[in-house]
Amino acid sequence: MVSFASTLPSLVSLIPSPSSISNASRHPSQPGMICCKFGSELNNEDRFHRRDILQSVGAAVGMDLIARSSAFIEVANAADLIQRRQRSDFQSKIKLTLYDAIKANPDIIPSLLTLALNDAITYDKATKTGGPNGSIRFSSEISRPENKGLDAALNLLEESKKVIDSDSKGGPISYADLIQFAAQSAVKSTFIASAISKCGGNVEKGTLLYSAYGSNGQWGQFDRIFGRSDAQEPDPEGRVPQWDKASVQEMKDKFKAVGLGPRQLAVMSAFLGPDQAATETLLASDPEVLPWIQKYQRSRETVSRTDYEASICSLLKFIKDLHNIYG
Repeated sequence: MVSFASTLPSLVSLIPSPSSISNASRHPSQPGMICCKFGSELNNEDRFHRRDILQSVGAAVGMDLIARSSAFIEVANAADLIQRRQRSDFQSKIKLTLYDAIKANPDIIPSLLTLALNDAITYDKATKTGGPNGSIRFSSEISRPENKGLDAALNLLEESKKVIDSDSKGGPISYADLIQFAAQSAVKSTFIASAISKCGGNVEKGTLLYSAYGSNGQWGQFDRIFGRSDAQEPDPEGRVPQWDKASVQEMKDKFKAVGLGPRQLAVMSAFLGPDQAATETLLASDPEVLPWIQKYQRSRETVSRTDYEASICSLLKFIKDLHNIYG
């Protein structure tokens, strides 16, 4: 690093003193010596002007500032890299903990999906309230009719949260993040399980198949939405339909209210109750939803299920980011 202070001695030495001026005119030059002449006999071009000194000082200051700013940027970049690494490690811990919990309780997957949807779809664009804010954790909200049967899913996440928080260096994970990450893990686990099934139950081959054809890049986009705060009170009542009793039109109206359409309703069929097949049969009775139900049913029959997985991943990202989209 270049320091401005370190340049001062060399600059001062360039400024002539009165004695040096008189000595310069008094003593002749010697061979092999460089002698600077000062006095009235010098023309303007030979004089060492104050302007030259100021320019030298300015250059030194500029170099010092550049060096200091470069060092600051290096420190900032290093801190940013450390923060990113810690964030990545923490997210990996979250995913591993949730994957293990879901793997041990596969029957809980439909409830985890509905839990995430019901926590998010309370969002109201007019008032900019509700949304994926973890409010469903409150007893007065989880006990509502539309959330019937979701207690077990919430209990599973509360136990997982204890494990995750015990290893966190940056504070506890919010329920807002935890619930949506659980939905991601639940969906991804079904895709991996499907790939394993297509490989005759061979876990290694199934995992390799998913790695080759799955939408891992899409899931990476989901990870960027992280670090949101929890609501401090339940969301208002009456914003979430009872999916098992709602008509297709009621479902369409609710999805439309948060910016979603028939295609997204078809994608979310697994989120609308424990029996996806029954839900899809109901949704297929609507001419606007039917083509999308058929499209995603065909996709699920393929080896990669790419269309279905990519669509559901994008939709989960949309739901998780409702606050920023309409905020």
